[in-house]
Amino acid sequence: MKKATLILAVAASLWAGSASAMTVQEFLTSANRIPRNPTALLRSDTRRLMNETKQAFAAVRSEQTAAQAAGRRPATCMPEKVGVSADALLARFNAIPAARRNISVTQAVREWMAAEHPCPA
Repeated sequence: MKKATLILAVAASLWAGSASAMTVQEFLTSANRIPRNPTALLRSDTRRLMNETKQAFAAVRSEQTAAQAAGRRPATCMPEKVGVSADALLARFNAIPAARRNISVTQAVREWMAAEHPCPA
């Protein structure tokens, strides 16, 4: 029974990991199809992109916390709350050169937060 539970947990984590590996290009392609009006919040595409962004920020925050707990200098020093508008996020992702847009949303957020909130030396 324990072995089956372990296998299911590993499979679920692998599936969750692959589901959150959206590239910046995929993100932008989906975002460009969403109308810029209040009904956009009702669309499943919008919720999917919002969840992707939320997971990316959570992953970067988790990495920061883990590095601090291990006594290492984290790649970012994000404040407790980071407010990011949809326009700012899209502007940042659109500023990534087309040749680099194959990076994950998480990597893009990691680089963005490292640039915006670097840790003191």
